[in-house]
Amino acid sequence: MTASDWDIPEEMNPKAEDYAFDIVRALAAVVSLHCYVPPDAFTAHTLGLERGGSGVVIDEAGLIVTIGYLVTEAETIWINTGDGRAIAGHALAVDQETGFGLVQALGDLRLPALVLGDSDALEVGDDCILAAGGGRRNAVATRLAARHEFAGYWEYALEDAFFTVPAHPFWGGAGLIGPDGRLHGIGSLVLQQGGRRKSRVDMNMVVPIALLKGILPDLLSQGRANRPSRPWLGLYAAEDGDSVVVAGVADHGPAEQAGLEIGDRIVAIGDTEIPNLMGLWRGIWSCGQAGAEVPLRLLRQDELIDVTVKSADRISLLRTPAMH
Repeated sequence: MTASDWDIPEEMNPKAEDYAFDIVRALAAVVSLHCYVPPDAFTAHTLGLERGGSGVVIDEAGLIVTIGYLVTEAETIWINTGDGRAIAGHALAVDQETGFGLVQALGDLRLPALVLGDSDALEVGDDCILAAGGGRRNAVATRLAARHEFAGYWEYALEDAFFTVPAHPFWGGAGLIGPDGRLHGIGSLVLQQGGRRKSRVDMNMVVPIALLKGILPDLLSQGRANRPSRPWLGLYAAEDGDSVVVAGVADHGPAEQAGLEIGDRIVAIGDTEIPNLMGLWRGIWSCGQAGAEVPLRLLRQDELIDVTVKSADRISLLRTPAMH
């Protein structure tokens, strides 16, 4: 699926007269990414062999920030510009904690770069643009509808995530351009609120760019942030009423090796009860660094079971793309 597969209604596209900055120049900094992953990559089954999305040029040398799942273990990356050019790229880094990915263009992009904005100062109600590669026709005039914590099912959480409406249909790696014309975030997901279709509200979850600023020098110099790796279990979980249930386990991951099963309800970590998905991830990460043992109490078919999972460093399982 690419941005060209979608027909964004004209009334959803941003109009130059509604913004105090040059939107043509700003949107030119958003590119399309086409990524190819080898079949034996750890994420090949879950994330696919071919991944498409967007990224945003953030310096004149062709450094691009995107969402990490697009470029994780990618061996071949093509960067497509709005004027029809294709330039090879290389995945520099993926930060599992924030979700950002970095790509370096291997040729001269000849594109403007977006300055990183002060996303901490972005306020609910601010008018923004969420832009995929392809210019104004692939951009949506949006607003910041909310900002609060977010917990994903794949051992991922943010203390302060952005939520924008209306939703962009091609959100992965899209750039959130703020009222000042600067980059304030990178699109990650589409979410729905409300049960009935008529009352359902679709929105995008966007990772604030403030989370990149502190780790960018480390990612550029050593390919990862200079902080201890969190313990990773290879666990997919979901909230089910007032409990958290195992929805899946990664093949050959720590959770599978420890015997966790789909349908297990996670009652506690040690003596600490687990109230929700955010509580689960916080509890696992509080056990120490990657490699720490995580004591889980499970409810399986009305029987309480204690299982200790020896965590891993997820990064150690991922392929490092080689330069060609």
